[in-house]
Amino acid sequence: MLSPIRLVSEAADLAAQRHNGMARKGRGNEPYVNHLAEVANLLAIATDGTDAELVAAGWLHDTIEDTDTTRKELAQKFSERVASLVAECTDDMSLPKAERRRLQVLEAPKKSSGAKLIKIADKISNIGARIQTDPSAEEREDLADYVAWATQVVAGCRGGNTWLDERFDDAVKAAKALL
Repeated sequence: MLSPIRLVSEAADLAAQRHNGMARKGRGNEPYVNHLAEVANLLAIATDGTDAELVAAGWLHDTIEDTDTTRKELAQKFSERVASLVAECTDDMSLPKAERRRLQVLEAPKKSSGAKLIKIADKISNIGARIQTDPSAEEREDLADYVAWATQVVAGCRGGNTWLDERFDDAVKAAKALL
């Protein structure tokens, strides 16, 4: 088993390698790895750095969904818990977007406590990426749609970490100020 610092460092390295060249939605052409760093950092702060596997999973939460990385690979390289958390946060990309969104709302309350925290941190980061100075009508519409859906997902994830719950509420408030 890797030491906690190596676990997080190697997860960050793999996430950066696998998402190399990918851009994030919102915020122009920001590298996708910035989203992964933000999610991992939110989790590190929320847990006061006491859960390296959760932070590593935060770095890796989109690797199965967005790259050719497998659950088995993550279990072998990191741990079964890291792989399980990432798998729990992975959407079935063969399904239409509307169905993936519907399933996230339905499945959120059934997730493990760690996966719920990752989901909240992910939604905080994604709302922040959609907040633009002087947004266009299309950007406002996208923000309103995302916030409404994310609020439904997070409703099924709340209660595991007050700090993250409050950061989500802050993100929603900032978004709604633009709508």
